[in-house]
Amino acid sequence: MSPADLAVATSGLTKRFGTRAAVDGIDLAVPTGAVYGFLGPNGSGKTTTIRMLLGLIEPTAGSRTLLGQPMPAGAGETLPRVGSLVEGPAFHPYLSGRANLARLDAADRYADPWSARSRIDAALERVGLLAAAGKKYRAYSLGMRQRLAIGASLLMPRDLLVLDEPTNGLDPQGTREVRSLVGSLAADGATVLVSSHLLTEVEQVCTHLGVMSDGHLVAQGTVAEIRSGAVATIRLQTGELDAAATVLTGLGVTNVQRVGLEVHGLPGDLEPERIVAALVGAGVGVRGFVVDAPSLEDLFVTMTGEGFDVSG
Repeated sequence: MSPADLAVATSGLTKRFGTRAAVDGIDLAVPTGAVYGFLGPNGSGKTTTIRMLLGLIEPTAGSRTLLGQPMPAGAGETLPRVGSLVEGPAFHPYLSGRANLARLDAADRYADPWSARSRIDAALERVGLLAAAGKKYRAYSLGMRQRLAIGASLLMPRDLLVLDEPTNGLDPQGTREVRSLVGSLAADGATVLVSSHLLTEVEQVCTHLGVMSDGHLVAQGTVAEIRSGAVATIRLQTGELDAAATVLTGLGVTNVQRVGLEVHGLPGDLEPERIVAALVGAGVGVRGFVVDAPSLEDLFVTMTGEGFDVSG
C-alpha cells in the first residue's frame, strides 16, 4: 500500500524514557477509511504511540505522517483535520454539556464563532446528547461523558479520529453506545484509529488491527489477515482411537494424539469433508468431529504472552 493510501504511517517510531524503550521501532500503516483497532495489554505502548502521532510528545527516533503530511512539520495543516480523545475526557463539572463544548470551540482559532451554535448542536446530536445538552456535566453517566468527549472532537469536520481507550471504565451499555458511535463515524467517511484492550469491542467494528506488546508492533493487517495466522485443530470422537489415529496420520494430519476419548490433530489445508470421508471409508465410526479455530483472544495471548479483557 502506497503512503498516499494511508491516513497514518510511521517508520521506525521509537520513544525511550531513559534506557527503557516504551515504543521500539514500529511501522504503523492505517489505511484511509479504515477503522483500525490498536490493541495490546495496558502498558504495551499504545498511548505513548498516540501521543507521538499527535505531537504531544516527541519521538526519540523514527518518523510519522498524518493524512499524508509529515509531523511535526505539517501539524499546522493537518491537526485541524484530526479529532482526538486521549487519556479520558476533561470537562468543567459545573457547566452543562453544551457550555463545555462552547468553551472548547471558542478556544479553537480555526472555528468560526458565527456558526458555533449550529456546530455545537450538530456535534451533540451526532453523539446522542442533544436532549441532555443543558444538564450539568457532573450529572452525566460515564457513557455520556465519553460520548461528550467524542462530540468535542466533532465540532469541526475531521478526516481522522484518534480515540485512546474510548470505552475505558464504561459499563456494557456505555460500551455499546461508544462502539455504535465509532461504527457510524467510519460509515460517514472518517478514518478511525481506536486503541483498546477489549477484544469484543474491536471485533465488532474494526476493519484492520495492529497488536502491540512490550513496545513492539507484533502483528498488523486486516482482521481476516490476522485470523489467517491461526492454526485450526480437529477433535474426533470415536470408539476406535488407534485406527482413527492411523487414518489421520496417513492423510497428512500432523501432531496426532489421543486426548481422553478423542483424537486431536492439526489438519493443515485438508478439508474436513475429506477427513471424515476417509475415516468412514476405513471403517472408523465417527461419533463427533469438530474443527476448532483459535479465537482472537487465543491469537493475542500467543502474540503477546498476556491475556486480554474480552468483556465489552
